[in-house]
Amino acid sequence: MRILTGIDLPLGSPGGSVELLRDIYGGPDSLVPADTFMLDPADVTAIEKINSPVLLPVTGKAVSGDGFWSYVDRLTSALTHEFTAADYDVLHLQHLTFGATAALPRAFPAIPQIALVHGTDLLYATENRTQADVLRETAGSAAAIVVPTGAMADRLRQITPVAPERIVSIPWGVPDRLIAQPPERIQRRPGVLRVLYAGRLTAEKATSQIISAVAELDAIELAVAAPLAEFAALAERADLSGVRYLGWLSREALWQEFTQHDLLMVPSLKLEAFGLVTVEAQACGLPVAYQPVPGLIEVLGDSALAVDFGDIDSLSTRLGEFNASPARLDETAAAGFANSKRFPLSRTARELSELSRDVM
Repeated sequence: MRILTGIDLPLGSPGGSVELLRDIYGGPDSLVPADTFMLDPADVTAIEKINSPVLLPVTGKAVSGDGFWSYVDRLTSALTHEFTAADYDVLHLQHLTFGATAALPRAFPAIPQIALVHGTDLLYATENRTQADVLRETAGSAAAIVVPTGAMADRLRQITPVAPERIVSIPWGVPDRLIAQPPERIQRRPGVLRVLYAGRLTAEKATSQIISAVAELDAIELAVAAPLAEFAALAERADLSGVRYLGWLSREALWQEFTQHDLLMVPSLKLEAFGLVTVEAQACGLPVAYQPVPGLIEVLGDSALAVDFGDIDSLSTRLGEFNASPARLDETAAAGFANSKRFPLSRTARELSELSRDVM
């Protein structure tokens, strides 16, 4: 079975879909062997290109209007120049929207397609007419649509009708090696709650008010691991002097950072496709406090601490309770680790491979 897949983001871009691409399809020991592609960034080095996806030299990326379709034409041309249709049995579309999802079927119309749903797909389709058109086109042509949670299936059907039998539930997963051998945790410091936020700082993930409010609470030390440009933009809107900025960390570095904190906060304001970072934190023994939004409720449930991040007074009280109750944090950590074992990456890869054979 030969698979072609990719994402039209520059190599090194942040995001859950990029992590999934690397985890499942990347490198010589990939769990699902495939040829992969991304966009060629201007500043990539020769070392970074080792074991990287094929890097397509396509510029002028756009997400709406005529500029988007011109960009898709250039991307389609680059794909047909780099890859040959006869070499592949299945296309894996890593989104329901965006350029690669529109270009791959245009480049190779005879190859069956499986589309994977991410939260950004549905958010963009809700807010952007062009991406809504791409989503409906993809949902209509894909042999199967993979959702990591039932919440994603429900939201997808709110945007466009899809027959239930074409929607396949396959949860995302954390590397098996992390579950088998998590890093050793650093002992907690009495009287101080070390809180971590890790992820994008987009409007639907975290607001400047929440980040700055938590940083100002007594007996709280807040650290943020996020892309530099997003953190800088957030700092223009709020006083983040009380935040320890960690940068945008590699996967393994983030796992080590999990061991040095007492709580991961996940204040997502809208739906989450899956919340992979939360399950990775649980695999590392880090308790999670989360806003109970669709997707996260399904993945985390009672294995994490449901918190209303929109009510700062209530949030302050809850964090104080967690700080005063190490036993509760320990119980939550144990429940979280047990939850993480439900989502091994090997299962994700196996079920994607089985589905690919079914649609060939």
